[in-house]
Amino acid sequence: MNIAVVLKQVPDLVEGLEIDVSGKAVDPSSVRYILSESDDHALEEALIIKEHVGGRVEVFSLDTGEAKEAMVTALAKGADHAVMVNAGLDSAPDNHTAAQVFASIFRDKRFDLILTGVRAIDDMDGSLGGLIAGFLDLPYVGLIRKVQVEAGGTTLIEKEYPGGCAAELAVTPPAVLGIQAAERPPRYVPITRLRQMMKTASVEELLVAPATLQPIGVVRLFKPEEGAGAVMLTGSLEAISQQVIGLIAERHLLR
Repeated sequence: MNIAVVLKQVPDLVEGLEIDVSGKAVDPSSVRYILSESDDHALEEALIIKEHVGGRVEVFSLDTGEAKEAMVTALAKGADHAVMVNAGLDSAPDNHTAAQVFASIFRDKRFDLILTGVRAIDDMDGSLGGLIAGFLDLPYVGLIRKVQVEAGGTTLIEKEYPGGCAAELAVTPPAVLGIQAAERPPRYVPITRLRQMMKTASVEELLVAPATLQPIGVVRLFKPEEGAGAVMLTGSLEAISQQVIGLIAERHLLR
């Protein structure tokens, strides 16, 4: 089974982010980029499928942020090929733009499954997987927590719903899947192996035509305002309960 995985770089929120002088974007000098968590799970799920049924896993990422490090890490984990896509972008695009770029690549390649993370912290316009599927006219299922490939290629998936409920669905490839969580946590790569891969790994650089869509325009960014801080309630359980009731009443949330 041939599987493509789309990887996305997002800002590491552990670091303090600053707005650039234009007021419309985050200052790139203040940003440390990391792989989006759900994309890491999508890669892990692809590698699990490969272990179970064989095949090939290829990873794709736009050439933004620290994409090459993510590509090398994916190879160290067991991916067979890595492609860094240059679409003439100065910064990370919105999902509609990114989806059009990836769809132009996947249209000419034969993949049974295309896996993406189901969300990222900087998504503004929907799931990337669903948008890629729309451009390619392929079926899409998101919020997946397990993928099982049966004999003949039929793919059984577990889709998660609110409240801890799930449904088992059957999908006939080719299809696009949005991964919520892999069956097991993403595998760890020892730093020695990663350093070795940095020296020997080969990452293909692919130049593609820019997307023709009009990107989402940001008018202004604002940093969150700091509040007065939390108020710690002290005393006995009964005293704290009365304080909570009083606070709710002050806000007219009780009738």
